[in-house]
Amino acid sequence: MIESTEALESVEQLTVGWRAMVLDQNPDADVRDLPGIAVRWADCLFPFWNCVTLTESGIGADLLAQRFAEAADVMRTKQKSGFLWVFEGLAEGADLDALADRAGLEFAFPGTGMAGDLLPIPEPSHAELTFERVTTDAQLLVYADINSRAYGFDLEAGRDGIAGSALWKSGVHAYLGLRDGVPVTCAGAVETAGRLFVVLVATEPGAERRGYGEAVTRKALYEAWRATGITRATLHATAAGAPVYPRIGFEPNSPIRFYALKA
Repeated sequence: MIESTEALESVEQLTVGWRAMVLDQNPDADVRDLPGIAVRWADCLFPFWNCVTLTESGIGADLLAQRFAEAADVMRTKQKSGFLWVFEGLAEGADLDALADRAGLEFAFPGTGMAGDLLPIPEPSHAELTFERVTTDAQLLVYADINSRAYGFDLEAGRDGIAGSALWKSGVHAYLGLRDGVPVTCAGAVETAGRLFVVLVATEPGAERRGYGEAVTRKALYEAWRATGITRATLHATAAGAPVYPRIGFEPNSPIRFYALKA
């Protein structure tokens, strides 16, 4: 059983971190905190920046059903597609898929919230990689394209998410991992509500299972810790990435279910 306090930490990291990310992409983004619902919606081509999430724990079935319906109503007002993020630790025992179905939503994919008091860590290295911090627009485009290919998005989607961003070139400790001079993996870490929040980790298709994602994540965390002194880190992992992060010291705190509007 997942403690709701751990799930709430994961929710806070999303709502605080995504406020900065979404407003960076679109200063006029829909960023609101409604009763039981946080809206962080850039309405851009990058679907991860189009987010609604539930924020209450331990509420009854009727109110939970109402929150699903309200979240779906928000999503229907948008032009671009995105996801409702539901942290299962906030609703232990609820039939989330049934509630989503009633609200006109369908399950898209799973994820896992993770956290750990894991820093400092040794300075990272990998026999096949060198690391570069993202500081230029050209590097940022490479970072965006790796994410798009890894997650199966059009290249325009990733570029619409972070291309030209000042935040990603300065506030985020974003790193590329290069093999023989060619970028093959990337990860970022950003200070968020007293934590280091790991964001947008990706590896080029065909370059997986060689430890690249773990190595570049360690690099981003190591450099963010050197800059901030923060020792606790958090992230939201996809199913593909979930086995990697416990090797760094992360512990799962809440399964996540991502829902999209029914077609």
